[in-house]
Amino acid sequence: MMLSSLRTGLAAYAPLAPCSGMIDHLICDCDGVLVDSEVIADHVLLETLSATFPGLDFTGAVKTAFGQQTSRFLEGIKTSFDIELPADFLETVEHNVELALSSKLTAVGGVRDALQRVPLPAAVVSNSRMKRVQASVRRAGLQQVFGERVFSAEQVARPKPYPDVYLFAAQQLGVEPAKCLVVEDSVAGLNAARAAGMKTIAFVGASHIPEGYADALRKMGMTRIMEHMDELPALVEAGVRGEFGEVQS
Repeated sequence: MMLSSLRTGLAAYAPLAPCSGMIDHLICDCDGVLVDSEVIADHVLLETLSATFPGLDFTGAVKTAFGQQTSRFLEGIKTSFDIELPADFLETVEHNVELALSSKLTAVGGVRDALQRVPLPAAVVSNSRMKRVQASVRRAGLQQVFGERVFSAEQVARPKPYPDVYLFAAQQLGVEPAKCLVVEDSVAGLNAARAAGMKTIAFVGASHIPEGYADALRKMGMTRIMEHMDELPALVEAGVRGEFGEVQS
């Protein structure tokens, strides 16, 4: 991902209301937070595009896919390259990604232990398709942590960076958005959670994170940046104690 693209900023979608009080729910993004899947998906995306359009170089474009819903990314590809994708191209990409994930997907290092040490109800909120999210949670061995508390952008009108899926998850969980702490890796996801009125932690420990990303986030005002999953329990405990105050991220 090009770091210059981060300059859309975390203020692009203003929060609905100031956050206050203590945290009583944890919400995690899936790809790049629970499972180290982004590198796999991006490689498949590049291979599939290159095989379909052998005369074009999509390398740079695929680096900007970080945090985007695949369907929206492909719409951008059509415009940028002035091409028409095959009618079933999205399904082809999703099928190829699923095949790759089924044999190569691994959980983010330390995530199972960290989540087992968090004494809060935990949920998953993802831009990916529900079928893929559920499979990723299962492959990571996290079914007991999340149970049925798994939500996908397929369930709402607009994906991240809009807040819809986070607001939907809070409604289904019966929790105030202001009492949710969200772990996200992408600016799109961070924007979505903040716009929903939730507090955030930026996770920068997955293999797809570009060099300099954490520094770029700090320049954008992020104060809670986590490089390793073993940092999560202490951060959650601080939120439970109300130590975040009004600082949203």
